[in-house]
Amino acid sequence: MSGLVTGDAVVLGLQPARLPSRALAVLIDLVVVWAAYLLITLGLTVATASLDEAAVMAVSVASFLLVLVGAPIAVETLSHGRSLGKLACGLRVVRDDGGPIRFRHALVRGAMGVVEILMTFGVVACVASLVSERGRRLGDVFAGTLVVRERMPAARVLAVPPPPPWLVGRFAGIDLSAVPEALWLEIRQYLTRARELDPVVGRRLAERLADELVARTGTPPPAGVPADAYLAGVVAERQARDARRAFAPSAGVVAPGAVPSPAPVLAPAVPPVVVSPAPPVVGPVVESDPVVESKGRPTGFAPPA
Repeated sequence: MSGLVTGDAVVLGLQPARLPSRALAVLIDLVVVWAAYLLITLGLTVATASLDEAAVMAVSVASFLLVLVGAPIAVETLSHGRSLGKLACGLRVVRDDGGPIRFRHALVRGAMGVVEILMTFGVVACVASLVSERGRRLGDVFAGTLVVRERMPAARVLAVPPPPPWLVGRFAGIDLSAVPEALWLEIRQYLTRARELDPVVGRRLAERLADELVARTGTPPPAGVPADAYLAGVVAERQARDARRAFAPSAGVVAPGAVPSPAPVLAPAVPPVVVSPAPPVVGPVVESDPVVESKGRPTGFAPPA
């Protein structure tokens, strides 16, 4: 890795491109550029057949500078460091701080490339790239640039072997809060490559890791359980806990695709109305005259005698 440091003091782990990949990219670029130059030269030869020798020479020099020098500079500037050959090989030109290059960087690289690549047939560029620690040619040194690899091979992820069936769920109550991530990484690396190690070396490494794990958790392995099985069982328990924590539904969170059940509607609490019975009326009963109404007016009706 190159260890480039940005302006924010962030270290970039970029892999510098080496001589074989850079040479292939330059070869592809030269084939394309020389093919374009030959076609343009043939066209200009036909177009300038009626001109004198000085004019033809001036047109030839201008076409050489524009096609073989100006075109690569323009392509690297517009594509931010990716020419056709670099794009095919998965390479890119960046600044020393990891940022994209600009016109001045491409101009210095192109001007030095005329001397390094075209005039010396690439000998100077190859020697400088072999001597440099990061594979830079003179144009990269003067321009403050670096050619890095954009396409990195994907790392092969090895699965951790499962523990023996009789150890599944045996460490459900173990406390894993004090185990650092560095120790988990060492245990995972050991379990994934245990078959590739020498049996004696692998057993010693497993015992050392098991001792460190016991010191962090306070839970020793059961009697008769080997160190590698103990490590596999604890790692399986940690993975199970992570899976339960990741897939367990949280309170108030509806899973995707699930229809939330409507909340029950509660009627407002109404205080009961207490009706007190009317008190009985105690007093003499007065018979009313049917002829006279309550207001003292005659009704015009007299009952039969």
